[in-house]
Amino acid sequence: MKKLVLTGILQVMVLYVVAQKSKTYQLFSPDQKNRITVTAGDRIRWSVQHGEVTVLSPSTLAIEQAGAVSMPGATAVLRVKQQMIRDTITAVAYKKDRVINYCNELVLDCKGNYSIVFRAANDGVAYRFITRFPGETVINREEAVFNFPGDPIVHIPFTSDLRQQEKYSCSFEEFYTTSKLSALPADSLAYLPFMVELDDTLKAVILEADVQDYPAMFVQRTATAPNSFTAVHAPYPAEETTRGKYGINYAVTKRENYIARTAGTRSFPWRLIVISEKDKDLADNDMVQRLAAPSCIADPSWIKPGKVAWDWWNDWNISGVDFKAGINTPTYKYYIDFAAANKLEYVVLDEGWSDDWDLNKLNDRIDLKELLSYAKQKNVGLILWSTWYALIQDLEGLCAKYAAMGVKGFKVDFLDRNDQKTVASCYEMAAVAAKYQLMLDFHGMFAPQGLQRTWPNVVNFEGVRGMEYMKWHPDDRVATHAVQLPFIRMMAGPMDYTPGAFRNRIRKAAVASNSMPQGLGTRCNQLAMYIIYEAPLQMLADNPSIYKKEQACTDFIATVPTTFNETKALDAKFGEYLVMARRKGTDWFIGAMTNWTERDLSIDLSFLPAGSYKATIFRDGVNADRDATDYAKEIKIFNTDSKLTVHLAPGGGLAIRLQPLVQ
Repeated sequence: MKKLVLTGILQVMVLYVVAQKSKTYQLFSPDQKNRITVTAGDRIRWSVQHGEVTVLSPSTLAIEQAGAVSMPGATAVLRVKQQMIRDTITAVAYKKDRVINYCNELVLDCKGNYSIVFRAANDGVAYRFITRFPGETVINREEAVFNFPGDPIVHIPFTSDLRQQEKYSCSFEEFYTTSKLSALPADSLAYLPFMVELDDTLKAVILEADVQDYPAMFVQRTATAPNSFTAVHAPYPAEETTRGKYGINYAVTKRENYIARTAGTRSFPWRLIVISEKDKDLADNDMVQRLAAPSCIADPSWIKPGKVAWDWWNDWNISGVDFKAGINTPTYKYYIDFAAANKLEYVVLDEGWSDDWDLNKLNDRIDLKELLSYAKQKNVGLILWSTWYALIQDLEGLCAKYAAMGVKGFKVDFLDRNDQKTVASCYEMAAVAAKYQLMLDFHGMFAPQGLQRTWPNVVNFEGVRGMEYMKWHPDDRVATHAVQLPFIRMMAGPMDYTPGAFRNRIRKAAVASNSMPQGLGTRCNQLAMYIIYEAPLQMLADNPSIYKKEQACTDFIATVPTTFNETKALDAKFGEYLVMARRKGTDWFIGAMTNWTERDLSIDLSFLPAGSYKATIFRDGVNADRDATDYAKEIKIFNTDSKLTVHLAPGGGLAIRLQPLVQ
């Protein structure tokens, strides 16, 4: 990392208000559009402007320690420091190689051994607390208030499906509720990230970053202020049981009266607001990546992202074979053969290969050593599913054991909490797994907040209402949800949406099926997800038998990388459509998706380096509005002066690979 620090040239203004015994500080982004105003007096309040538009009205922030006065109380600012930061971050397993961190920073050193750091970037603003206390401290609560002007429209995921019938345990896998802020329930928890529409074009997304040894944030609409959200954090677990709602959850039965017990000298999580005038810029935002702690892995060369033949969604339902399909050695050899034939890097052994509570007890129908040997011969890696509880019973021993056997990683499921203990456990699992060069996919958990930069061996996260719900609930909202996710959830980091459904159905035509699940939307909509959705470890959700029957589409999926050198969002309108381009080496990939509204899109290819390109195009077929499996494959030649006009069917998509022609 290269770091350039310049001081003395920032637009930081200090205004003294003697009558109120307070001080006001202003910090501008490098382009002068975003402005933070901080008032330090009886409380500290911050507000945010973007040009002439108020993004955040004055809002309080504080941390309450056990047995101590809240920070800040009556605030005495002892020192003010300012600097410009311009970092070049070398990214690992990401959507681009390098990330530029360019912002202005204001640090208020306060009486009481703490500081508040504010940052203003061209695409957003953030703050965090830093404390310098001896020993350990107990945090009773954190006050983070978000007061918005007027009564904006909000897109926010509320908790439901409480896994242990316990207030703070949930799946983090909901549709977005769209509503005026004042009409939202004041007694329901919602989780991050969420979006606020400030006017016809300006949008803000609320996130957090670098959440370590601390609970992640919920929010509630403030009961006494209809235009406000207040942060809520899960109290620390006091008692837990090994039998939750689904029998395999690690459930909380009693909680303490504080949210964290932690080191007295530390940095607390960033609270951040991404601000954008253009929807497409939200789909290519790096603010969480920039604010996360740097990588703890000195040499990440062993981290190998890739695509995965997955068994659970398709219920191991292969056909045309001479053995009984299921959780057994012959079935997994079939998956390994399929992965090898299509140059897929991995096969996952989902729930059933072992006891849910003891990973040393194997299913007697599985010969794991034989499968590992067979997979190694085929140049395919195996990833093992585990409950969170089972893995942490002997984290070091299990990682050492299975790494020595040749396993490439674990898919860890059923965390379903975001309290301090769970967050700390995620970092511990990442650290121990890295010690044994194992990758992790955190399924059944909250959205990432920068862990993927700090420990890049964690190559995917769920925390999204993904395609698994199509097995039981083929909900009509799915097409709109699919083009909301890149602008909200995906800003937090990779998401294990698990695309690849080839039993494609038009609107309202899908039916629930555990063994033959279907996907709402067109075939090309599913292909586009491999380009648009960030997932360094990306699943092929359907079964190998159906992929073999649809080899042309399977071949295309197999060519799409899971990490990229460069990303460009070309065109977008939140909740309606998105066009995304990504580069790997000299090849470019373009994906487009729409909601249930069919539309024509014109794609300008002038962003490409000069030259001619062979384009392999998968577009919605003429009859895709009646038969969602209908698609057309074309090969065309384009150059940088070309414009491509395409028609997207309802719930449709477009997927293109562009390969430069040798001149």
